[in-house]
Amino acid sequence: MGKIIAVVNQKGGVGKTTSAVNLTAALTASGAKVLLCDFDPQANATSGLGVEKKSALHSVYDMVIGGVAPEKCVVHTRFGDVIPSAASLAGASVELISLEKREFRLKAQLDKLRYAYDYILIDCPPSLELLTLNALCAADSILIPVQCEYYALEGLSDLMTTLRAVKRSLNPKLDIFGVLLTMFDGRTNFSNQVAQEVRRHFPGKVFAAVIPRNVRLAEAPSHGLPILAYDRSSRGAVAYLAVAEEIRRKG
Repeated sequence: MGKIIAVVNQKGGVGKTTSAVNLTAALTASGAKVLLCDFDPQANATSGLGVEKKSALHSVYDMVIGGVAPEKCVVHTRFGDVIPSAASLAGASVELISLEKREFRLKAQLDKLRYAYDYILIDCPPSLELLTLNALCAADSILIPVQCEYYALEGLSDLMTTLRAVKRSLNPKLDIFGVLLTMFDGRTNFSNQVAQEVRRHFPGKVFAAVIPRNVRLAEAPSHGLPILAYDRSSRGAVAYLAVAEEIRRKG
């Protein structure tokens, strides 16, 4: 049965979607069967795997709000499977409020797909609201991208508070799968200081591989490609392959 991992951080610009897309591709390249559920209304993970947002017959909105069978929403790509997002998801938080078992709508659907995948990654919106709560209730664990910049740990206390509340009342098995350092610049003392601080806050949870600042990594989404397809020899591609290997070793 596949593991469901939510890629979450309520701060924007930390490499959350970049990590979700490229870990999907890297895990797929390693031989795993992977599904990426794009649960962010911006739908950047959808386009990052080369799927045209308007071309998909069904989206994650149709699955969660409309009750469309999850297998009908899956789009197959050579980089891994994806349940695409759509602009309609932006209003889903309001629609969810009146629905029965509103926190578990995503879980009920993704559980039907567990048997078909080794990993299901959820790209969460950059906020702590009802969509993210659905992802936390659906997930076995969370992966937290943290950028190696000033204020890196700002807001993480809110995420940890939410995590504890979800564990206490909604999903007692939820745990931190790993913390991923992104936008790392080894030439600066500051990046190294931030990395040390994050490792101190999350002992034993930080991936050994770090994601460097890399121009090719930043360019890849504009071509609708994960970094492995855009420039497999780049530092960004090598880093995500290393993280994928760590994920595989964790089981």
